[in-house]
Amino acid sequence: MTHVVTESCINCKYTDCVDVCPVDCFREGPNFLTIDPDECIDCAVCIPECPVSAIYAEEDVPADQQHMIALNVELARLPNWPSITRRKAPAADADEWQNVTDKLQHLQR
Repeated sequence: MTHVVTESCINCKYTDCVDVCPVDCFREGPNFLTIDPDECIDCAVCIPECPVSAIYAEEDVPADQQHMIALNVELARLPNWPSITRRKAPAADADEWQNVTDKLQHLQR
């Protein structure tokens, strides 16, 4: 099993989760983080670190976010989504986006 980043991360991109990851499985896109399923060791330390509750164990992904499982795999393999290993500042307007739902149309690849 692996962990999955869901839509809540879009346009927020808080990186608290990155600092605690022991295997550096996070990949960074323009306005979203994803987890590389080939690198994730299912340790779950990232889950409580996410201030917008965007990370789930694959078996716990809510029904309305199931599409994010395949999307995490796809995005993690994009060559322009590098590994991120240190915390960075969140998106400038992250606080405005953190309670917005249905953000998939805002995802930048």
